[in-house]
Amino acid sequence: MQQDMGFAHFLGQADGLGQFLLVVLAVMSVATWYLIVGKSIAQWRMRRRARAFLAEFWNATDMAEVAKHIDRQGVGDPFSHLTHHGLRAAEQYRNRSSYRLVEAGSADEFLTRALRRAMEQDTARLEYGLTVLASVASSAPFVGLFGTVWGIYHALLNIGMSGQGSLGQVAGPIGEALIMTALGLAVAIPAVLAYNAFARANRLLLAELDGFAHDLFAFMSTGIRAEGRNALPQTLARAA
Repeated sequence: MQQDMGFAHFLGQADGLGQFLLVVLAVMSVATWYLIVGKSIAQWRMRRRARAFLAEFWNATDMAEVAKHIDRQGVGDPFSHLTHHGLRAAEQYRNRSSYRLVEAGSADEFLTRALRRAMEQDTARLEYGLTVLASVASSAPFVGLFGTVWGIYHALLNIGMSGQGSLGQVAGPIGEALIMTALGLAVAIPAVLAYNAFARANRLLLAELDGFAHDLFAFMSTGIRAEGRNALPQTLARAA
């Protein structure tokens, strides 16, 4: 009598290693979809706040108005975060003691270091979770393939012990073993697509942020030179 074949039968026949591989794939899938949903919502909110902040920034009359906006709304996107660091750097430079290495250099150099640190923090924040997606995308097919090989091995052993080697007896167990390969691909494909989408979105955002950093630095440093040697700490200190 021919046995019913399918995923339920495969689960019932899987040994300890097969069940462990299924758990690994399930964990990978849950982590992938958690990152996809979480990062998608976070990026949507961040871009909405960034558009609002940039509109407020370029329509502001001076940096004091920008600082008040940041105090009211908080830092919710890379652009406001970068500006906040610039304002804090101006305040810190005004109150510097000249005894610490971090406070060494001119006002321009001090501002450059502050903006660079802010961009590094934003880059690390944007890249959160991408390593997990890349790891799942590259390893899930091989986990599934290993499960398939292991399942075929046991299927062939059982067929050999039963002494029945007809096509009908072989096709069912081997077909069930191939389910592991399909599961591995089902886990890997969303991770690959999500990684590429997030990496491209981050690359575009960081390019825009880099341009804004240059504009912000040029705006501040031009104000310095126009008003004199000590204009940066005094002007931005009023804004901060």
